[in-house]
Order: sequence, then structure tokens, then C-alpha cells
Amino acid sequence: MPRELHYLLIDISNSFTKIVPSSVDSIGEKIISIPTNEMNERSLQEFSWNLEDPDFYIILSSVVPKLNDKVENVFGKERILEVSNSVHIGCEIDYPDPRSIGADRLANAAAAVSLYGAPAVIVDFGTAVTFDVISSEKSYVGGVISPGLASMTDYMFDHTALLPRIELDEPSSVIGKSTEDAMLSGAVIGYRGLVKEIISSIFNELDESSIQVIATGGYAQLISSGLKEINIVNDSLTLEGLRIIAGLNPFS
Repeated sequence: MPRELHYLLIDISNSFTKIVPSSVDSIGEKIISIPTNEMNERSLQEFSWNLEDPDFYIILSSVVPKLNDKVENVFGKERILEVSNSVHIGCEIDYPDPRSIGADRLANAAAAVSLYGAPAVIVDFGTAVTFDVISSEKSYVGGVISPGLASMTDYMFDHTALLPRIELDEPSSVIGKSTEDAMLSGAVIGYRGLVKEIISSIFNELDESSIQVIATGGYAQLISSGLKEINIVNDSLTLEGLRIIAGLNPFS
């Protein structure tokens, strides 16, 4: 009878670190989110309750390598499966330099193939927005990287004298009646145009009749609500990918 493994999934992104316990079949209901610049060994110690369990493992996705040592110091290197191109993700990687693919993008690919099938396009609205493409042969073939929505609006605030910082939300109309409204319309509606055009160009290049488009990340709900091209929103896609990768890579 197989052992019941207990996982702790850790996704370190540039802005936030998400942590959640998981079984083989499902992630926990309570996902803890910590600003990545506040993540330290003390905050990780709160999740070390299971260290006496020999079947307790850490599945790590990190795009901030300097923080990986903190995870190792708390949990021990022998317990950690760090996602990279050298682990099984449930699909092939057809890419000139697989080592350059971010761990979060590999986790997203694993989740997309396992949960929704292929071909697929994954749109991750993070600090940058990434588009990752899975072919009908279940092969990761590349993607697109664009500036994130928040980084674009923050840039206007940081580099102009009169434009304010805005809270991103659905604009009430295209034509703004104030500076804030005009900026909000340009940000949200304009960003949907960027996403729509990139998806359309990917579709044309793939030349497939039916492609799943899955959105995840901080602004997935906001931007996807106005785009018929995106048919699935999964806020936990990266974490689901870590859970799936754990099952594909047996522990000794």
C-alpha cells in the first residue's frame, strides 16, 4: 500500500510567496500569501510542524534564487523537490534552453496538461504577464513575456509629475471623466487589447482548431472578465502544478 505523502507547496514569485499544505490529490483550502520581500526563515518556521514525519516533503517553485537557501535552512535540502527542467512535469519541453524557463511556468504547464489537456495557452498575470504554449503533442514550445499590468501603471506614476497612482478595477466607461478614470480605462481596456492580440497571434501560429486558454495570477479575474478568448480562470494553477509535479517525481 503506497505511503500517504504530506506536501508543503511553496511558490516564491517576485511579488508574493504562496504556501499551502497538500495531499497527493488536492491542495489545502487555506493558502498563505506573504510579500516576498518579507519572507524569511522565521516566517517559514511556522510551517515546519511536520518535520518529524519522514513522508513530509517540500515542493518548491522559486524565481528568486537568493531565497532558496532560507527554505533549505528550515526544512533541509533532502526534503525539497525544487522545480526545474530536470524534473518530470507531465509534458515534453521543446525549447532551445530549458534551463531558462521559470519554475512557475513549468508548474503552470504541468497543471494545464494534467487538468485541462492540450493544446493550451497559459496566461499568468504576475509582476510580468507570461504566455506559455503547450502544443497538441503535449510539448512546451515557448511563450511570450510582457510587462505586468501593475508595473505599467506604476511606471506612469513614478515617471510623470501629475499622474496619480491608481487602484486597478473595472472602469465604468471607456471615456474617462477624470485623470484617474482615463488612466483606469487605458490600463484595463488597453491591457485586454494587448492580451487579446497576443492570444490571437499564438492561435494563428499554432494553427489548431480548439485551444484551451487558462488564466492565473493576480489580475486574472479582472482582465479575463472582458475577454472571450480566455475560457478558464484558475487562481491556484501554479500550486496545483506543484502538487501534480510531486506525484510525477517519486521520493525515496
